[in-house]
Amino acid sequence: MAKKKISYKDAINEIEETIALIENEELDVDDLSEKVKRVSELLVICKTKLTNTEKEVEKILTEMDE
Repeated sequence: MAKKKISYKDAINEIEETIALIENEELDVDDLSEKVKRVSELLVICKTKLTNTEKEVEKILTEMDE
């Protein structure tokens, strides 16, 4: 089954929620590893989206200059 695509905004929100749980010591030690792994995956998604968006904007700006 394919993974559902997550939006940049949803990824950031999930990261922020996890950070809040860690800062408030509300996250169980048994879940910490899984949450950190998930945040790592979300960060990769966000970085990819930002990189792709930057490339698209640069392409558009280059085309406008031509």
